[in-house]
Amino acid sequence: MMESKKQQSRATLLLSALFALLTGLYLLVGGIWLAAVGGSWYYPIAGVVMLMVAGQLYRKRAAALWLYAALLLCTMLWGIAEVGFDFWALAPRCDVLVLFGIWLLLPFVWRRLTPSRPAVPSLLVSLLISAAMLIWAGFNDPQEINGTLPTDTVAPARDAAPQVADGDWPAYGRTQEGQRYSPLRQINADNVHKLKEAWVFRTGDLRLPSDPGEITNEVTPIKVGDTLYLCTAHQRLFALDAASGKEKWHFDPALKTDPSFQHVTCRGVSYHEANAQNAAPEVLADCPRRILLPVNDGRLFALNADNGKPCETFANKGVLNLQTNMPVTTPGMYEPTSPPVVTGTTIVIAGAVTDNFSTREPSGVIRGFDVNSGKLLWIFDPGAKDPNAIPADEHHFTPNSPNSWAPAAYDAKLDLVYLPMGVSTPDIWGGHRTPEQERYASSVLALNATTGKLAWSWQTVHHDLWDMDLPSQPTLADITDKDGNTVPVIYAPAKTGNLFVLDRRNGQPVVPAPERPVPQGAAKGDWLSPTQPFSALSFRPQKKLTGADMWGATMYDQLVCRIIFQGLRYEGTFTPPSEQGTLVFPGNLGMFEWGGISVAPNRQIAIANPMALPFVSKLIPRGPGNPMQPPKDAKGSGAETGIQPQYGVPYGVKLNPFLSPFGLPCKQPAWGYISGIDLKRHQIVWKKRIGTPRDSMPFPVPFPVPFNMGMPMLGGPITTAGNVLFIGATADNYIRAYNITNGEKLWQARLPAGGQATPMTYEANGKQYVVIAAGGHGSFGTKMGDYIVAYALPDEK
Repeated sequence: MMESKKQQSRATLLLSALFALLTGLYLLVGGIWLAAVGGSWYYPIAGVVMLMVAGQLYRKRAAALWLYAALLLCTMLWGIAEVGFDFWALAPRCDVLVLFGIWLLLPFVWRRLTPSRPAVPSLLVSLLISAAMLIWAGFNDPQEINGTLPTDTVAPARDAAPQVADGDWPAYGRTQEGQRYSPLRQINADNVHKLKEAWVFRTGDLRLPSDPGEITNEVTPIKVGDTLYLCTAHQRLFALDAASGKEKWHFDPALKTDPSFQHVTCRGVSYHEANAQNAAPEVLADCPRRILLPVNDGRLFALNADNGKPCETFANKGVLNLQTNMPVTTPGMYEPTSPPVVTGTTIVIAGAVTDNFSTREPSGVIRGFDVNSGKLLWIFDPGAKDPNAIPADEHHFTPNSPNSWAPAAYDAKLDLVYLPMGVSTPDIWGGHRTPEQERYASSVLALNATTGKLAWSWQTVHHDLWDMDLPSQPTLADITDKDGNTVPVIYAPAKTGNLFVLDRRNGQPVVPAPERPVPQGAAKGDWLSPTQPFSALSFRPQKKLTGADMWGATMYDQLVCRIIFQGLRYEGTFTPPSEQGTLVFPGNLGMFEWGGISVAPNRQIAIANPMALPFVSKLIPRGPGNPMQPPKDAKGSGAETGIQPQYGVPYGVKLNPFLSPFGLPCKQPAWGYISGIDLKRHQIVWKKRIGTPRDSMPFPVPFPVPFNMGMPMLGGPITTAGNVLFIGATADNYIRAYNITNGEKLWQARLPAGGQATPMTYEANGKQYVVIAAGGHGSFGTKMGDYIVAYALPDEK
């Protein structure tokens, strides 16, 4: 028996020594590599110490504990010097070391070392000091901002938008001004914690074998009267009873998808109600209330809101072909994914164009159609010499015109529609672009909604080579300036993290956005703007990333990320794409995405949910296996990441999030925030991490994870007069509610699938409901589903 225990003891020390030996070799070899490319010298030094620990363990010497205690303390001090008291930044620097230190303190380990007792307290003290530092970091997050938004309210400055009933949500952003704000207050900051699931509706629309990876459930339902209207990823339209969630009718446009589609998604539908002043008798008889449904193959349906039947008097028996006069009509190359703007007379619609495929793609033309008949009224082709010139039947719109894929906003008083513009594709190389393709790219574009004539435009990125387009619906609001004047403004969130604030009458900046020098050195044949605009109101990184900002779940993958980082080209924001591989931060996914912001106009405050996830772009020169022109019948890749061909220009490109070999982001958390903005002062008042890694683990986690890391997200916030904001969006399957004033989390509920959608709220039969689509997002990796979930306060007994 004694001999057996000795053998076990010897085996324990040998295993401990082996672990220290392998870790030491890994840190030494990897650390020398990192130091050779200009990185930190900590790792090779730590590797040497670990090898010494291994040797002492093998010799059964208690000096191993002294050495290890010193290594652990020095590691903590080095980590604090690099990143401060940031728990999630410190954790990977010491998690393995702390666990191994605890192992060494187990009696069946340290008792086999000689002389053991004097060395044990040193390691114990080192572990306790490390634990204290981590606990302190856990309660003092340097990335958070803790302030209080003003609670005083202001009277509405004008009556610009058509009157909307308090209990309704008749447009994507509730109104076409895109504020995502509801005046309802039955659910408030005091009782929101009582919310319970009221009903669940399942659409039956799930992923098909013909779908690409980028199938997404991003819909925000609209509510008019007693009915909810929503579309699914395959653009099936459902009308639900607002109080019970029971189906009234549905319509299937029979979309035929293909793996080459870059998107299969529907963010929402639009509503229009005709009247005797703006519609002929036959229209009133046929379709007095209609739902406008965009379909990803280039069709627009007008459907009777009462029964789902196509409006016979609209276009071709209820179907408008948006492929007319397109230079390329391959299904999936032009995709209207967002609801159109609808005025009293006009439907204004644009659409997405496949990114990074070739120089011969559909046009990003913006069009105005008669809201009753579907007749083309005007066009604005951003890449044409004369944007308003309607081509003859035998001619086409301009290929590869910059497109506008996100929802637009509308000011009824000014009769201006504001479109967030993208860039002329291919996105990541632009030496071929014409001046016409450049002038409106990545701009806020203001058009007269009745005529399509340009009112003004304001460019947020010059010669965009990073796909830094305007990705979300702009938001309109009236603010009071420092002199007490009311200014009608437009807020335009950009992927760069800038929040541009412009006077929506003329496009002049209300918040300064000066031009600043940016990195130079474009790829061969391309060029760069020497400066770019930077808004004074921004969530963009305030400093360049360094090796200290690299992250991993452990010191092992953190070391790999630091080596990769040192090998990339990176000189800060707007570092140009390169054959070497460029770190793009803010990344191609953007700090802002299609969710946009929410503005509470009664308090002149806003809520935003920016992200911070770098990407890597690597230009691939033409050569064998990478032809300049597309092979016959070539189609898109069905994704926005990975290898993108960019046919017709000198380079293809490989685009991916900046991840470690373990699939985790290489930049330290947080990757997602929720934040409150004072619009009178244009100041960020509070900012909190949002989201846990529960649904990003390599294994199922059946219980809540209390680690608020700040996760990537897709979707946006809404605000209410009850001082509550609601948001889903995060890469974990939750919907959450926060106090608008200070950012305190008040409530959360587990969703049955990913909630990569913007919620909405309404009233039915005297009860306020909050509704979100829980259907997941294919390329985002969240759980797919077909759920529409509603929450409400329980009935009082």
